[in-house]
Amino acid sequence: MKKKSGMEKREKEKKQEFFKLGIPGFDDLVHPGIPEGTSNLVEGGPGSGKTIFCLNVGMNACKRGKRALYMSFEEPESRLRSHLKNFGLNTEEYEKKGLLYIKRFNALDIARSVEALLSEAKKELLIDVQPILIPPEFKPDIVLIDSLSSIASAFAGEESRFRIYMEQLFRYLENHEITSFLIRETANPTHIGATFIEKGEAVSFLSDGIIAIYNVLFENSKRGRALEIIKLRGIDIKRQIVECDVGKNGFVVYPNRIIKGSYKLT
Repeated sequence: MKKKSGMEKREKEKKQEFFKLGIPGFDDLVHPGIPEGTSNLVEGGPGSGKTIFCLNVGMNACKRGKRALYMSFEEPESRLRSHLKNFGLNTEEYEKKGLLYIKRFNALDIARSVEALLSEAKKELLIDVQPILIPPEFKPDIVLIDSLSSIASAFAGEESRFRIYMEQLFRYLENHEITSFLIRETANPTHIGATFIEKGEAVSFLSDGIIAIYNVLFENSKRGRALEIIKLRGIDIKRQIVECDVGKNGFVVYPNRIIKGSYKLT
């Protein structure tokens, strides 16, 4: 019988670590917390609060001494910093310490690079996503991508390329034990029975967790926001739709306020 190596024993003995997002109310919905090294979708419609949610996640990670990379494919760096400043969060301290890296990327550049790499590899799937996406000078503990929808648009008409890229991206994040939150904008909620064809048909299955943030239209025409954790592999979650909002201090969840009455999720 072959004896296990020291490395194999250490890997077996390695325990899963968890962390709290630090978003008021959210951590009450997840026990014992978000598993480190997992990939999580944050999906919702326009104006639901996805970007603020992820910006708060990134800043809270920096407060814990973790390195956070916020990758924007839509808003410029200055506007993201301004968003945080409006909520009393100044990025300058953490950027100077090398804990926070905010950068805007061009999704079309990624699509072109993927095509070039696939051509060089004679259409093989073994491509390296690091030079395409992750800045080589920054080694993040947590990556926040805003958004997958923008990347998918750059692969318009080439869903197979998008799927290849997503598979490689998720594999890269897993192999490097990077925790990630990936924003996906959806015109309609994708997990409440609405018809929806997923770009690449793989992202939901590849992800370890799905956090849905809804715009809520009540019968009296009042609008609100709600949050639901659709899945988080291997973790005890509260399976309910609860109120949330964007306040003066950022994103907040009300875990005891379950959405009731007549309403529509958008």
